[in-house]
Amino acid sequence: MGKIFETKLRVRYQETDKMGVVYHSNYLIWFEVGRTELIRSVGLPYSLLEEKNLLLPAIEANCRYLSPARYDDELRIKTQIEEMTGVRIQFKYEIWRMIDQTLLVEGFTKHAWVNERMKPISLKSKFPEIYQLILSEAL
Repeated sequence: MGKIFETKLRVRYQETDKMGVVYHSNYLIWFEVGRTELIRSVGLPYSLLEEKNLLLPAIEANCRYLSPARYDDELRIKTQIEEMTGVRIQFKYEIWRMIDQTLLVEGFTKHAWVNERMKPISLKSKFPEIYQLILSEAL
């Protein structure tokens, strides 16, 4: 497994339901925050990937809810690359409440490297410099 990258955020009121509990779909959005920041941290902001017509759509997502987050909680998103091939990449996530160090959610997303026509490509073959950068900085 790869290096762990951490991102912090605070639960906003709009992300909660009437009971003050975070609505379940927000965790997948926070997975995206963690993933985007991991990729940015290794020197590959999504804008740079898109300039190269390189896209990374999700092909599978999993989220296991352990304990609820609530309005105004400070959270830590831990993200790491779990697996990477030339065509696919899988990220692992954990979301923790900072005040009591409670693990709230864990999950993963799988993605495929594709071109602007949504055709799968081998990152290792087509963009070996990007593949090597990810290997050296995140794995």
